[in-house]
Order: sequence, then C-alpha cells, then structure tokens
Amino acid sequence: MSSRTARTPRILLTAVAALALLGAGPALGAPVAAAAPAADAPAWDADRAAAAYAASPAAVTASGAENGGTAPGLAFDGNAATRWSSNFADDAWIRLDLGTTLRVDRVVLDWEAAYGKRYVLEVSRNGTDWTPFYTETAGTGGTVTAHTYPQEATGRYLRLRGLERATPYGYSLYSLKVYGGEPASASTARSNLALNHPAYTNYYQHAGNSPAFVTDGGHPANLKDDATRWSSDWNADRWVGVDLGATSTIDTVDLYWEAAYAVDYQLQVSDDNRTWRTVYQPSPAEVATRRANVKSPSEAVGVHDSVRLPQPATGRYVRMLGKERRSFYNPAPATAQFGYSLYEFEVWGTGGSALAAYPVLPGEQQGTYRTTFFDDFTTASLDRSKWRVVRTGTEMGSVNGEAQAYVDSTENLRTENGALVLRAKYCKGCTQAGGGTYDFTSGRVDTNTRFDFTYGRVGARMKLPVGDGFWPAFWLLGSNVDDPAVSWPASGETDIMENIGYADWTSSALHGPGYSADGNIGARQTYPNGGRADAWHTYAVEWTPTGMRFYVDDRLVQETTRNKLESTRGQWVYGHNQYVILNLALGGAYPAGWNQATTPYWGLPQSSVDRIAGGGVQAEVDWVRVEQKG
Repeated sequence: MSSRTARTPRILLTAVAALALLGAGPALGAPVAAAAPAADAPAWDADRAAAAYAASPAAVTASGAENGGTAPGLAFDGNAATRWSSNFADDAWIRLDLGTTLRVDRVVLDWEAAYGKRYVLEVSRNGTDWTPFYTETAGTGGTVTAHTYPQEATGRYLRLRGLERATPYGYSLYSLKVYGGEPASASTARSNLALNHPAYTNYYQHAGNSPAFVTDGGHPANLKDDATRWSSDWNADRWVGVDLGATSTIDTVDLYWEAAYAVDYQLQVSDDNRTWRTVYQPSPAEVATRRANVKSPSEAVGVHDSVRLPQPATGRYVRMLGKERRSFYNPAPATAQFGYSLYEFEVWGTGGSALAAYPVLPGEQQGTYRTTFFDDFTTASLDRSKWRVVRTGTEMGSVNGEAQAYVDSTENLRTENGALVLRAKYCKGCTQAGGGTYDFTSGRVDTNTRFDFTYGRVGARMKLPVGDGFWPAFWLLGSNVDDPAVSWPASGETDIMENIGYADWTSSALHGPGYSADGNIGARQTYPNGGRADAWHTYAVEWTPTGMRFYVDDRLVQETTRNKLESTRGQWVYGHNQYVILNLALGGAYPAGWNQATTPYWGLPQSSVDRIAGGGVQAEVDWVRVEQKG
C-alpha cells in the first residue's frame, strides 16, 4: 500500500537508460587537474575467477563431477557452451583459489537446467575457515548476481557449497564469475588509499549501484558508459564515503562522475565516522558554472573533479556530501533531476590500512517476546491514545490514484461489537478535502506518534470486503517517511496484508530503494481449503534484524532475508522505527492493474460503486497486537 505517489517504473527505467547514453566533458570545479589519459586508467571490473583459472587450472577443485565432459574447470573457461556438473549429492561443492586476497564485490552464477535450490557462497583467507556472504533458500536457476555489499567478503578462496538440489541431477554451472580487487595497503608513499576499501552511503538506488563500486579501481575512459558506479536515490541530501582503515594524510581527492554529478558538494574527513570536518567546497562561482551546464540526458556529459586540498587533511574516513544535484532541463521539472552518480572515489595520500573492513551485520535478537501494544476495540469509541485518525488534506494527500477521501467520522470509522470498522461511503461530489472533491469517504488509522517501534511480531485478526477495487490493508511504514531528506520508499514499507477485492487471495510485500511500487518484493497467498477473505483470518509479520516472515493463519506465506534482499535487490531500510496502519482504500493503481477497470473510477467498476452506495462495504478488525523481545 504505497504511502506516496511513486514515479512509475517506466519513467525510472527511461531515466536510467538515458543516463547510460551520456558523454564525457571537461573537468569542472577548482582546483582541478587534467584527467589522466585513458591508456593510464587502471584495468578493473575483470572476472578474477577466469584469470585465476587461466593462470593455474589447478586453482579449481570440486567435490566431484558428473563425468569427464563436465569437469570443474569448465565453469571458468570463458566458453558459454561448456559447464561443470557436480556429483549427484546435495552437499556437492566447487572451490577456487583466486591466487591473492581480494575484496569481492559480486559473484555471478550462470546455471544450467540442474540448478541449486539452496546453496551458500563463502570466502576464506586460508582455505579452512569460511565466511558465508550469500545464502540462497529458494533458487530458481538462470543467471544470479550476488552482490556482497554491505558485508565483509575478503579472502583468497571462494566456494559454492550446495545445500539442496532443485533436480535429481548434480549442480550444473555454465560459469562462475568473481569480481573484486586487492585492498590498498598501508603506504608511506603517496598512493590511492581508497582502492578496494569499504565504502558507505546513506541511500543508494539498487544493489547494482551500491557504494562498493566507487572504490573498485576504475571508470570508463569516456565517463559515459553504464559501468560500475554508485547511484543515489533521487534526493539532494546524499553522501558517499570510504574507510581508509587508519588515520591518513590526504592531499588530493579524485571524483569521476557520471553525468548526474553534484553541482555543489563538500569533501569531509572524520576520525570516527561520526564527526565531520569540511576540507573543500566549490566556490560560488564554480557552483554557478556547474549549475549553468544544463543539458538534456542525451547530450549531458560526465566530469572528473581532481581536487587538491588547500592544505593536507588528516582522518580515517573521507566522504562526499551532496548539496545540489545537476539539472537536465531548464526550467527543471521534478523528473529532470536524478540522484548523484559516481564511478570512482580516489583518495590520494599516505597512511591507511588494508585491514579496513565492513562491520558485522546485526544478528537475531535475544530474549522472549512480550506484548508491547494491544487493542481489541472493546471500548465505546476508538482509543485515540493508541491510534491517530488520518485525514486526506491534513495528515496526508491523495495517493495511488485512489478514489476516496479519508475522514474523521463515525460513518466511516467506529468500534462496534468488539471490532474496529472501516466503512466506505458514497455521495457524489459531497466531500471537499485537500483542495479536491471526492465522491467516496473511508477510514484510515495509524499508530504514528502513539506507538512507533523497531522489530517485533505484528498481527491482526481481520475480515475483509470482497468486490473489485475494494483495497483494505494492514501495513507498517517507516516513521521517517515525512522527513523530506528521506521520504518514500527510502523510509521502508512493510505490507503485512493487502487485498484488492478478490475472495481467494491476499498479498504481502516490501518496498524500499530499488524494490518499490510494481517492483516490490512480494508474494500472493491463496487461502487453503476454499477459504475466503470475507471470513475471519489472522495476518502477521515477524520483523527481525535479519529478515521478514509473513504469515496467514500462522502459515508462512513469504520469507525475505536481509541477506538475499541486499545481495540481489537493494538497501535494507528496516533498522529503524515503523508504525502500524489500517485502512480501506477504493480503486487506484494496485486494483486497476488486476481488474483493468477505468470507469467510472480507476480500478473501481460500477458494480463496486453500487455496492458502496448500497451500504455495508467495510473492513473489520478484531484485534491488533505487537510483541517485542527484550
């Protein structure tokens, strides 16, 4: 249940495709040095697995092979027609000695028809002690790109270890590719201390544009190709930085921008990754020049900023803090600005340490669950110490093309017979809200400012209306959604239950950067044994630091781990407070995508309008409970 009107995937994809066409241009900003010739650009983004195998075929070992024609080395020979096929065992494995210690940024698997349903990718420094960085629990074969960010995946050895085959045959791989590079060591000679070091950001566009790519060692010579890069979401208040591993003396920072560069930004250093000191910012005249360089996406060019600091700076951490994004049209509509897009972040100086590492991600919480919020709606009216009534034009605007206005009225929202009732009403042109006129009213409540929380089991017992375009939902939304520096979907959204009027199914979903709107991470569940949405059912999610598990009547219907989400889709944005929402929407994008209704309302056909006008279209909630550990 999207809380904000999102840019459609079509527009977003068009923007990304347009950026891939952008060309190179002169360096901007001051002081600026000339870019190094293309021939001097370091080689990067090579398949290090293929290189290791070419150097020594003995680098590849495996638990076995189906036959002599499917030997382990055939997954690394660069021939898309050859393959490794393992012995017929669930615990089969293949291992590679990369020849040197690398920080791995991603692994690409190209499966044959006999793929892994469950498997683990691991790295090791010594070939004995293994650290997993990607765990697949429901593989479907094909090509899988497993990004490592934000995990530490540094080692000389890499292994794919099978847990369960999807077929009776062995695991069969056309190719296994490994990308990454050697981390820069401590240096008393001037060097790029950021090379293959941990990089961080507040938000990024999706898994393929994580901050890990700004230190991977290279950029396209033309600063236009869609090569490895960090790309933020579409917001000015974004930063990207690098951990040099130890206190360093820094004299120059090189930023290789794609066309979506920062018009204005600050370079900052820190000793502790918390307190920052600004050591460079373009002058007002330089900012004005950068701002005036307005080109359409097909004409715009990337830039190389080589910033020699006025005086050397010391610190362990260095970051670029964006202040203003580039515009691609003048005057610029909202869709004419993208996020920041940076190929490479080089930090030149002395010091540093190859021991810089990403921190260990949070594990499961300890303790037992206890109830921290509960309402069974047995009071005479809604308990407003627990719930906020949401009104269109006051607490929120119109969203998703929905037809209703949310109002604070007992006609639409009340407690009766021990349940919360959210009822839809129809009256042609009767409701003015938020500058618009509405023919429908309905109810929406949430716990924002009453009860916001991080992690827990959240459940409700509900009975839903059945009819095309009726859209009840039980969901969580990040409490920072109204912060303009965050907004949706960077706030995170957890849809525990959505129904769009079909009797036999509901859906669950997660929305965040890189997986929002129609591209969400979701699942549909069908009630077993002929069950229906208009009967009582319980809907729940267990939200932990490591994942989300969704249930209907205590039956697991979707499980999404943090590991798989961040490795394949985008940023995990569920480590902060969310709040509970209950609402009954009418029509809009999600129902319309299924029922194809366009008249008399988008996603709401005449038969459903007649049902609402006749009375009785309502969602009922028996109880809501939140349990937390601690």
